[in-house]
Amino acid sequence: MIPQEFDYSAPTNLQEAFQLIADGERKVLAGGMSLIPLMKLRLATPEHVVDLGRVPDLNHIGDEGSVIHIGAMATHHDVETSAVIRARCPLLAETASNIGDVQVRNRGTLGGSIAHADPSADYPAALVALEGKIRIASAKAERTVPAAAFFLDPFTTALEPGELVVEVLVPAEAGSEGYRYEKLEHPASGFAIVGIAARIQKSGRGIAMARIGVTGLGPHAFRALETERLLESGAEMEKAVASLGEGEEANSDLYASADYRRHLARVHARRAIAVALTRAS
Repeated sequence: MIPQEFDYSAPTNLQEAFQLIADGERKVLAGGMSLIPLMKLRLATPEHVVDLGRVPDLNHIGDEGSVIHIGAMATHHDVETSAVIRARCPLLAETASNIGDVQVRNRGTLGGSIAHADPSADYPAALVALEGKIRIASAKAERTVPAAAFFLDPFTTALEPGELVVEVLVPAEAGSEGYRYEKLEHPASGFAIVGIAARIQKSGRGIAMARIGVTGLGPHAFRALETERLLESGAEMEKAVASLGEGEEANSDLYASADYRRHLARVHARRAIAVALTRAS
C-alpha cells in the first residue's frame, strides 16, 4: 500500500528538529523500521515526517568509565558489533543480535525502538535488567528517566510532546557478571512472544545479585522483582522462576494465551538464568 501524502523535513541539528516537532501532527523518523510499515498500512497518517538521519552526534558510542553512552541513532548493528559494548555491556550486544534480521539491524535504531515502545520489543528487557537510563531532551530542557519508568504501556512512554530520546546510559557490567538474553520469537515478525534478559553475580555457591528483565509477557517491559529476590535469598531455581509473572497483566492473542505466555516466560527465564550462571566467573 501507499502512504497518504505528507510533508518531509530533514533537520541538520537538534534545535531545528525541536522546532519542527513542536506543533502539528508530526512523526519523528529514525530508522523507519516501525513508522514506514505503519504508514504504508495507513495505521499512522502523519501530516509531517521529521527525519533525524542528518542530525550529527546522535549515533555515538562512548565509554565514560562506569557508564556507557549510546546515541539514540546508533543502529542495532552498531550496538551488536561495538567493541565497547561487547566488552563492557555484553548483554546489550547480545540482545541487539536477536533483533529482526540483518536488514532491520542495519537500519533500525536504539532510540527509535525504545521510543516506539512495542510491548514485544527486545531492548526494553535488557535496559530494565541493566538498570539503564534514557536521556530525553526538548527545546527548553533535558531530563534523565530510569528505563523502568520510561516504558508505561503498549506504544506509550514517558516522552512528553516536543521531546526526543537523545541518548541511552547503561552502567558497565562487572567483569564477574554472567548474562543472557533468551527469547521465543514470533515466526513471522521476529518480535519476542516472550523475552528474558538475565544478569547474575555469584557469591560462593549462591547468587549475590540477580536482575531479570521481561518483555512480551505484559503491556510493557518490567523487572521480575520477586524472582530476583528469591534467587538472591538462596531459593531453588524452580521456586524462583515459578513466581515470574504472578500479579502481572499478561498479553493474550491468537498466537499465545495469557497463561501460555506465563509458562513460556518461566521456561525461558530458567534457560536464561542457567546460561548466565555458567558465564558468571
